[in-house]
Amino acid sequence: MEDKIRLGGMALVNGVLVHGPHSWACAVRTADGELKVAAEYKRFRAAEVTNPLLRGPARIAEVFSLLPQVRRRVPEARLPFQRPQVLAAMAGTAVAVKAVKESTRLSPFGRELLGGVLSLAPAALAVRSHDLAAYHGAEHISIGTYEHDEPRAREHERCGSHLIGPLVATSAIGATLAAKAPSHLRGPARLAAQLGALAASTEIFGWMTRNPENPLSRALAWPGHELQHRLATAEPTPEQLEVAQAALAACLELEHEADAAADGH
Repeated sequence: MEDKIRLGGMALVNGVLVHGPHSWACAVRTADGELKVAAEYKRFRAAEVTNPLLRGPARIAEVFSLLPQVRRRVPEARLPFQRPQVLAAMAGTAVAVKAVKESTRLSPFGRELLGGVLSLAPAALAVRSHDLAAYHGAEHISIGTYEHDEPRAREHERCGSHLIGPLVATSAIGATLAAKAPSHLRGPARLAAQLGALAASTEIFGWMTRNPENPLSRALAWPGHELQHRLATAEPTPEQLEVAQAALAACLELEHEADAAADGH
């Protein structure tokens, strides 16, 4: 069996983005039913970052760096957070989180933990769109089937939703420690805590994918699994699955070209 290329993805309201170590591809279904596909090589590659403290934040930065390229090449692409309801939820959540963190009825750790859970509300609202959930399922089915050489279900063991447990926990711990810093150092301490939490949660997530049967791994994955199963994914239509498979094929084509060029040198 050939070595499989490590792939990631993102569901859109009307399509799927698939990315590998060197390239990305986006496929969408336009309003008139046309299947539109675009693919390019990445300008910034997180796979080249090996420092444990930096590779987690680098992976997040890489995904966000792709979005301007995607919007330029595929202006029809509709991103999950573009909807007015989600933007309103983000504003409302910011107010609620501020109130929680100013509360005197909770312990410092309790305030940070509850604030972290509340901050997930916009993301939960974003995935409530049926089309987005269905394209999320199509993304998982197409990538999972490629990786395992057999038909797979709409849930995937490496979905970013599995970061929720580790990220909420490490963020709460980091913010609690940062709050104990002297007042003139509190701002930099909070920034360091946020970056540290992101780095730590990404490393924990990597350990979880390598040890899926470990009891701690299963406990940390439980919130993300429940989110996938109950809210974030839905069974795609054949037309939606066709879109995901088109994005997968376009990305793999560029990845194979990059590997061939590297072997040629």
